[in-house]
Amino acid sequence: MHHGTGKGTASLLLGLCSLLAGWTLVAPVLGLILGVMSRGDEPFARGRAGWGIFLNLLAMLGWIIGGALLLAAGAGLAIWEVDLGTLFGG
Repeated sequence: MHHGTGKGTASLLLGLCSLLAGWTLVAPVLGLILGVMSRGDEPFARGRAGWGIFLNLLAMLGWIIGGALLLAAGAGLAIWEVDLGTLFGG
């Protein structure tokens, strides 16, 4: 009898690649979906699926926090915009 672990393995690999290679949006979402599906369908891949879910959530959270920080920095610069020409006598 063959015990499939493909979805769990794919979830883990997508999670690793999302963190290490900086893959955004599609790969972590797909990895998360595969991990959740694997937890129910593939009892022999529960560990891989669990790590895949964790890594994909971590990648998504990292990109969300990074995007929020960039938006906050951009808004901060817009509020505190300084004319550099007047500062340096130009």
